[in-house]
Amino acid sequence: MKTTWSLDDLYTGYDDKKFKDDMNRYDALITQMENLSKELENLPKKQALNKIFDCLEEALRLDYLSVYCSLRQSTNTSETEATSYLGQINQKSSNLAKSNTIFMKYIAKIDDIEELIKEDERLSEYAYLIRKIKENNKHLLSDEAEEIIAKMSISGADAWSELQSYLTSTVKAIFDDKEVTLSEIRNMAYSTDESIRKRAYKAELECYDKIKDSIAYSLNSIKLQVLTLAKLRGYSSVLDMTLEQSNMKKETLDAMFTAMKEYMPKFHEYLRLKGKALGHDKGLPWYDLFAPMGACEKKYSIEEAKEYLLTHFRTFAPDLAQMVERAFDENWIDFYPKTGKVGGAFCCNLHPLKQSRVLANYDGTISDIVTLAHELGHAYHNHNIHGHRILNSDYSMPVAETASTFNENVILNAAIKDASGAEKLALIEGQLQDAAQIICDIYSRYLFETAVIEKRSDSFMFADELSEMMLTAQKEAYGDGLDSEYLHPYMWVCKGHYYSGQVSFYNFPYAFGGLFARGLYAKYMEEGEEFLPKYRDLLYATTVSDVEDAAKIAGIDLTDPEFFRKALQTFADQIDEFKSLL
Repeated sequence: MKTTWSLDDLYTGYDDKKFKDDMNRYDALITQMENLSKELENLPKKQALNKIFDCLEEALRLDYLSVYCSLRQSTNTSETEATSYLGQINQKSSNLAKSNTIFMKYIAKIDDIEELIKEDERLSEYAYLIRKIKENNKHLLSDEAEEIIAKMSISGADAWSELQSYLTSTVKAIFDDKEVTLSEIRNMAYSTDESIRKRAYKAELECYDKIKDSIAYSLNSIKLQVLTLAKLRGYSSVLDMTLEQSNMKKETLDAMFTAMKEYMPKFHEYLRLKGKALGHDKGLPWYDLFAPMGACEKKYSIEEAKEYLLTHFRTFAPDLAQMVERAFDENWIDFYPKTGKVGGAFCCNLHPLKQSRVLANYDGTISDIVTLAHELGHAYHNHNIHGHRILNSDYSMPVAETASTFNENVILNAAIKDASGAEKLALIEGQLQDAAQIICDIYSRYLFETAVIEKRSDSFMFADELSEMMLTAQKEAYGDGLDSEYLHPYMWVCKGHYYSGQVSFYNFPYAFGGLFARGLYAKYMEEGEEFLPKYRDLLYATTVSDVEDAAKIAGIDLTDPEFFRKALQTFADQIDEFKSLL
């Protein structure tokens, strides 16, 4: 079994004729869109709309040139060809901005659009998108301004984001007098040896000290651009812009946080219990957040990880198991950490191919298997939307974590059910460990980003100030669950979610996804196989519905805190079981 992914189904290389033809096709599309933007008023509306969607579909297909380069770069950030081509592609893409703005404004001003939707099959499939275009029209600037913004972002937020990714993937940490990557040092947090965990924690903090100033400039620059654009587009706040882009109501976010704050003390109790079990009297130190407990010390080969996932997924949904088997057998996954490879894990939807690609930094632990399950959940989400047209292939941030976190529940709950004693303790603690991340840590990230955006409107924050802001957020979110002497002041350096000019507050979707999935899993346990068609329909609807409407397919009202309370109570019950096992 190969341990690296294959991108050959996209392109076999930069010298692939298909790659070169698509680069040239980009130039032709720019001209095609410019010409169309000038003749729209002279065409029948239905014909004009179909020509617009011809162009938009082709533009998104050609965007996979950028996806290909980014995927190659994610496994080798020092690959100069990827950087060069990404620059060229981004420049070409920016040349579409003016025409695209004209298209959006043309669509928005059609009064009888609903009648046209009823008359045309493709327009009917794009009905949700068209309605969103009409709603979002009020936030569009002039054609020239949109073109300038697209071009300036290449050397603005996009460049600052690339800098953060490059620095965190190439910086070296010193551990036991040896150079190791940041991914390797962070993986040591899961070691069974407390001495290794503590030394790795200190080495990690020292590692960030080398790059913190440069990344502070990245964060400040990106957030200033985001603030500027939000104001120019007429949003009341960056959060308001994020929620609208996420197709999610503020009432839903408020309902979730209301329930989370009510249950936060229960998670603090879990952290104190773990700390006490590991010999700490002042709460859990950060370096022991991911310390394994119980008897799950086994390391799993990739083949064993595959069989583990297939065994449990087959009992849930056969189509999920079949897709996972394809992912392993057809080289969708890049498994191991290496120098120059970005840290963490992600899944990329290759909609034209009806495939996905998963990047991991696999070390063989049960936690790494859960991470694979999580990312393959994204792939399953993608699998369920591959029946949509290409412009309906993007789901919003809040629902992005639904299938991934659902997968985690399937794997861990099945394993817990079959376990006993020390193994059961290990599995339950592992699940609570992840739960504390989506509740306490995600809340700290939300608090931190809120504070950064508020302060960036009138001042620049140097690295030390950002670290203090992160510590303040961690103390509020983790309460007395953590030892205040051992927190993590540099969590703002390593989390790539802060470094996007297009997406802000990519933190609360993890809490939402975790709780939404937990609530959905509870429904699955109640309804059995009857739940599965609704689950698939819900996933399918996520790209063509608001978050709240998609949830209604499963009979859920997301604006009611009670749904989130029920999901959180399942964690509270598990914390009580953890206490009894201790």
